[in-house]
Amino acid sequence: MKTLIIVIHPDIEKSVINKRWIEELKKHPEKYTVRSLYGAYPDEKIDVAKEQQLIESYDRIVFQFPFYWFSSPPLLKKWFDEVLLYGWAYGNKSGFKAGGKKMTLAVTAGIDEEGYSASGNYKYTMNELFRPYELTFDYIRAEYKEPFVYYGIENDPSEEWVERSVPMYLEFLDNL
Repeated sequence: MKTLIIVIHPDIEKSVINKRWIEELKKHPEKYTVRSLYGAYPDEKIDVAKEQQLIESYDRIVFQFPFYWFSSPPLLKKWFDEVLLYGWAYGNKSGFKAGGKKMTLAVTAGIDEEGYSASGNYKYTMNELFRPYELTFDYIRAEYKEPFVYYGIENDPSEEWVERSVPMYLEFLDNL
């Protein structure tokens, strides 16, 4: 069963870790389909029918992005607004086309995990900050899976730190 990885990164060429993950995922086309939203829609004009067809075609969907401003890059919010429509994704006559699909997040965070805690700089855990995504997926009757978060890239952007994440991410995806 293939997994659709929807990458939301506004400047993938300057990315360190998301770019590396994409390189690795593309080595396994039998397992993963990688779709870059900013690559597909540089003008941010989303082909709603195409995106809905993609969602209908996969049972596992991962939204991969860098975490900044305590959220995702803005194109993901726009994608949710335009693709997860009443009558398709939710509503009493929709058929809940994304229902039953396993959906999750794969996120890179600049600071260490301790920063995302009650006593940390940002006061909240990542799971608390991800509640809007969890609620969105629940609302469309998708099965929300625990996200993958790789912390500390701002503090340690070394090749070793990046490479350490690759097998962890692949294992996460394989266990969805």
